[in-house]
Amino acid sequence: MYAYELHQARSAELIRRAEARRTVREAVLARRAARIAARAEARVSGQDGPGRRVSGDPGRFARAA
Repeated sequence: MYAYELHQARSAELIRRAEARRTVREAVLARRAARIAARAEARVSGQDGPGRRVSGDPGRFARAA
């Protein structure tokens, strides 16, 4: 009987760990999706974010500081 109780406890612990990992993975995916959506929104609205071109004309260069 003791072995069965140990098995049940171990099984419950593994299920809890798997659920925690699933929750973390879902949070990471949700953050990534939100970040991608924000970038797409910034692109559509014309806002200049980090890494975006300052000038719309690719043939025009700004003076170096």
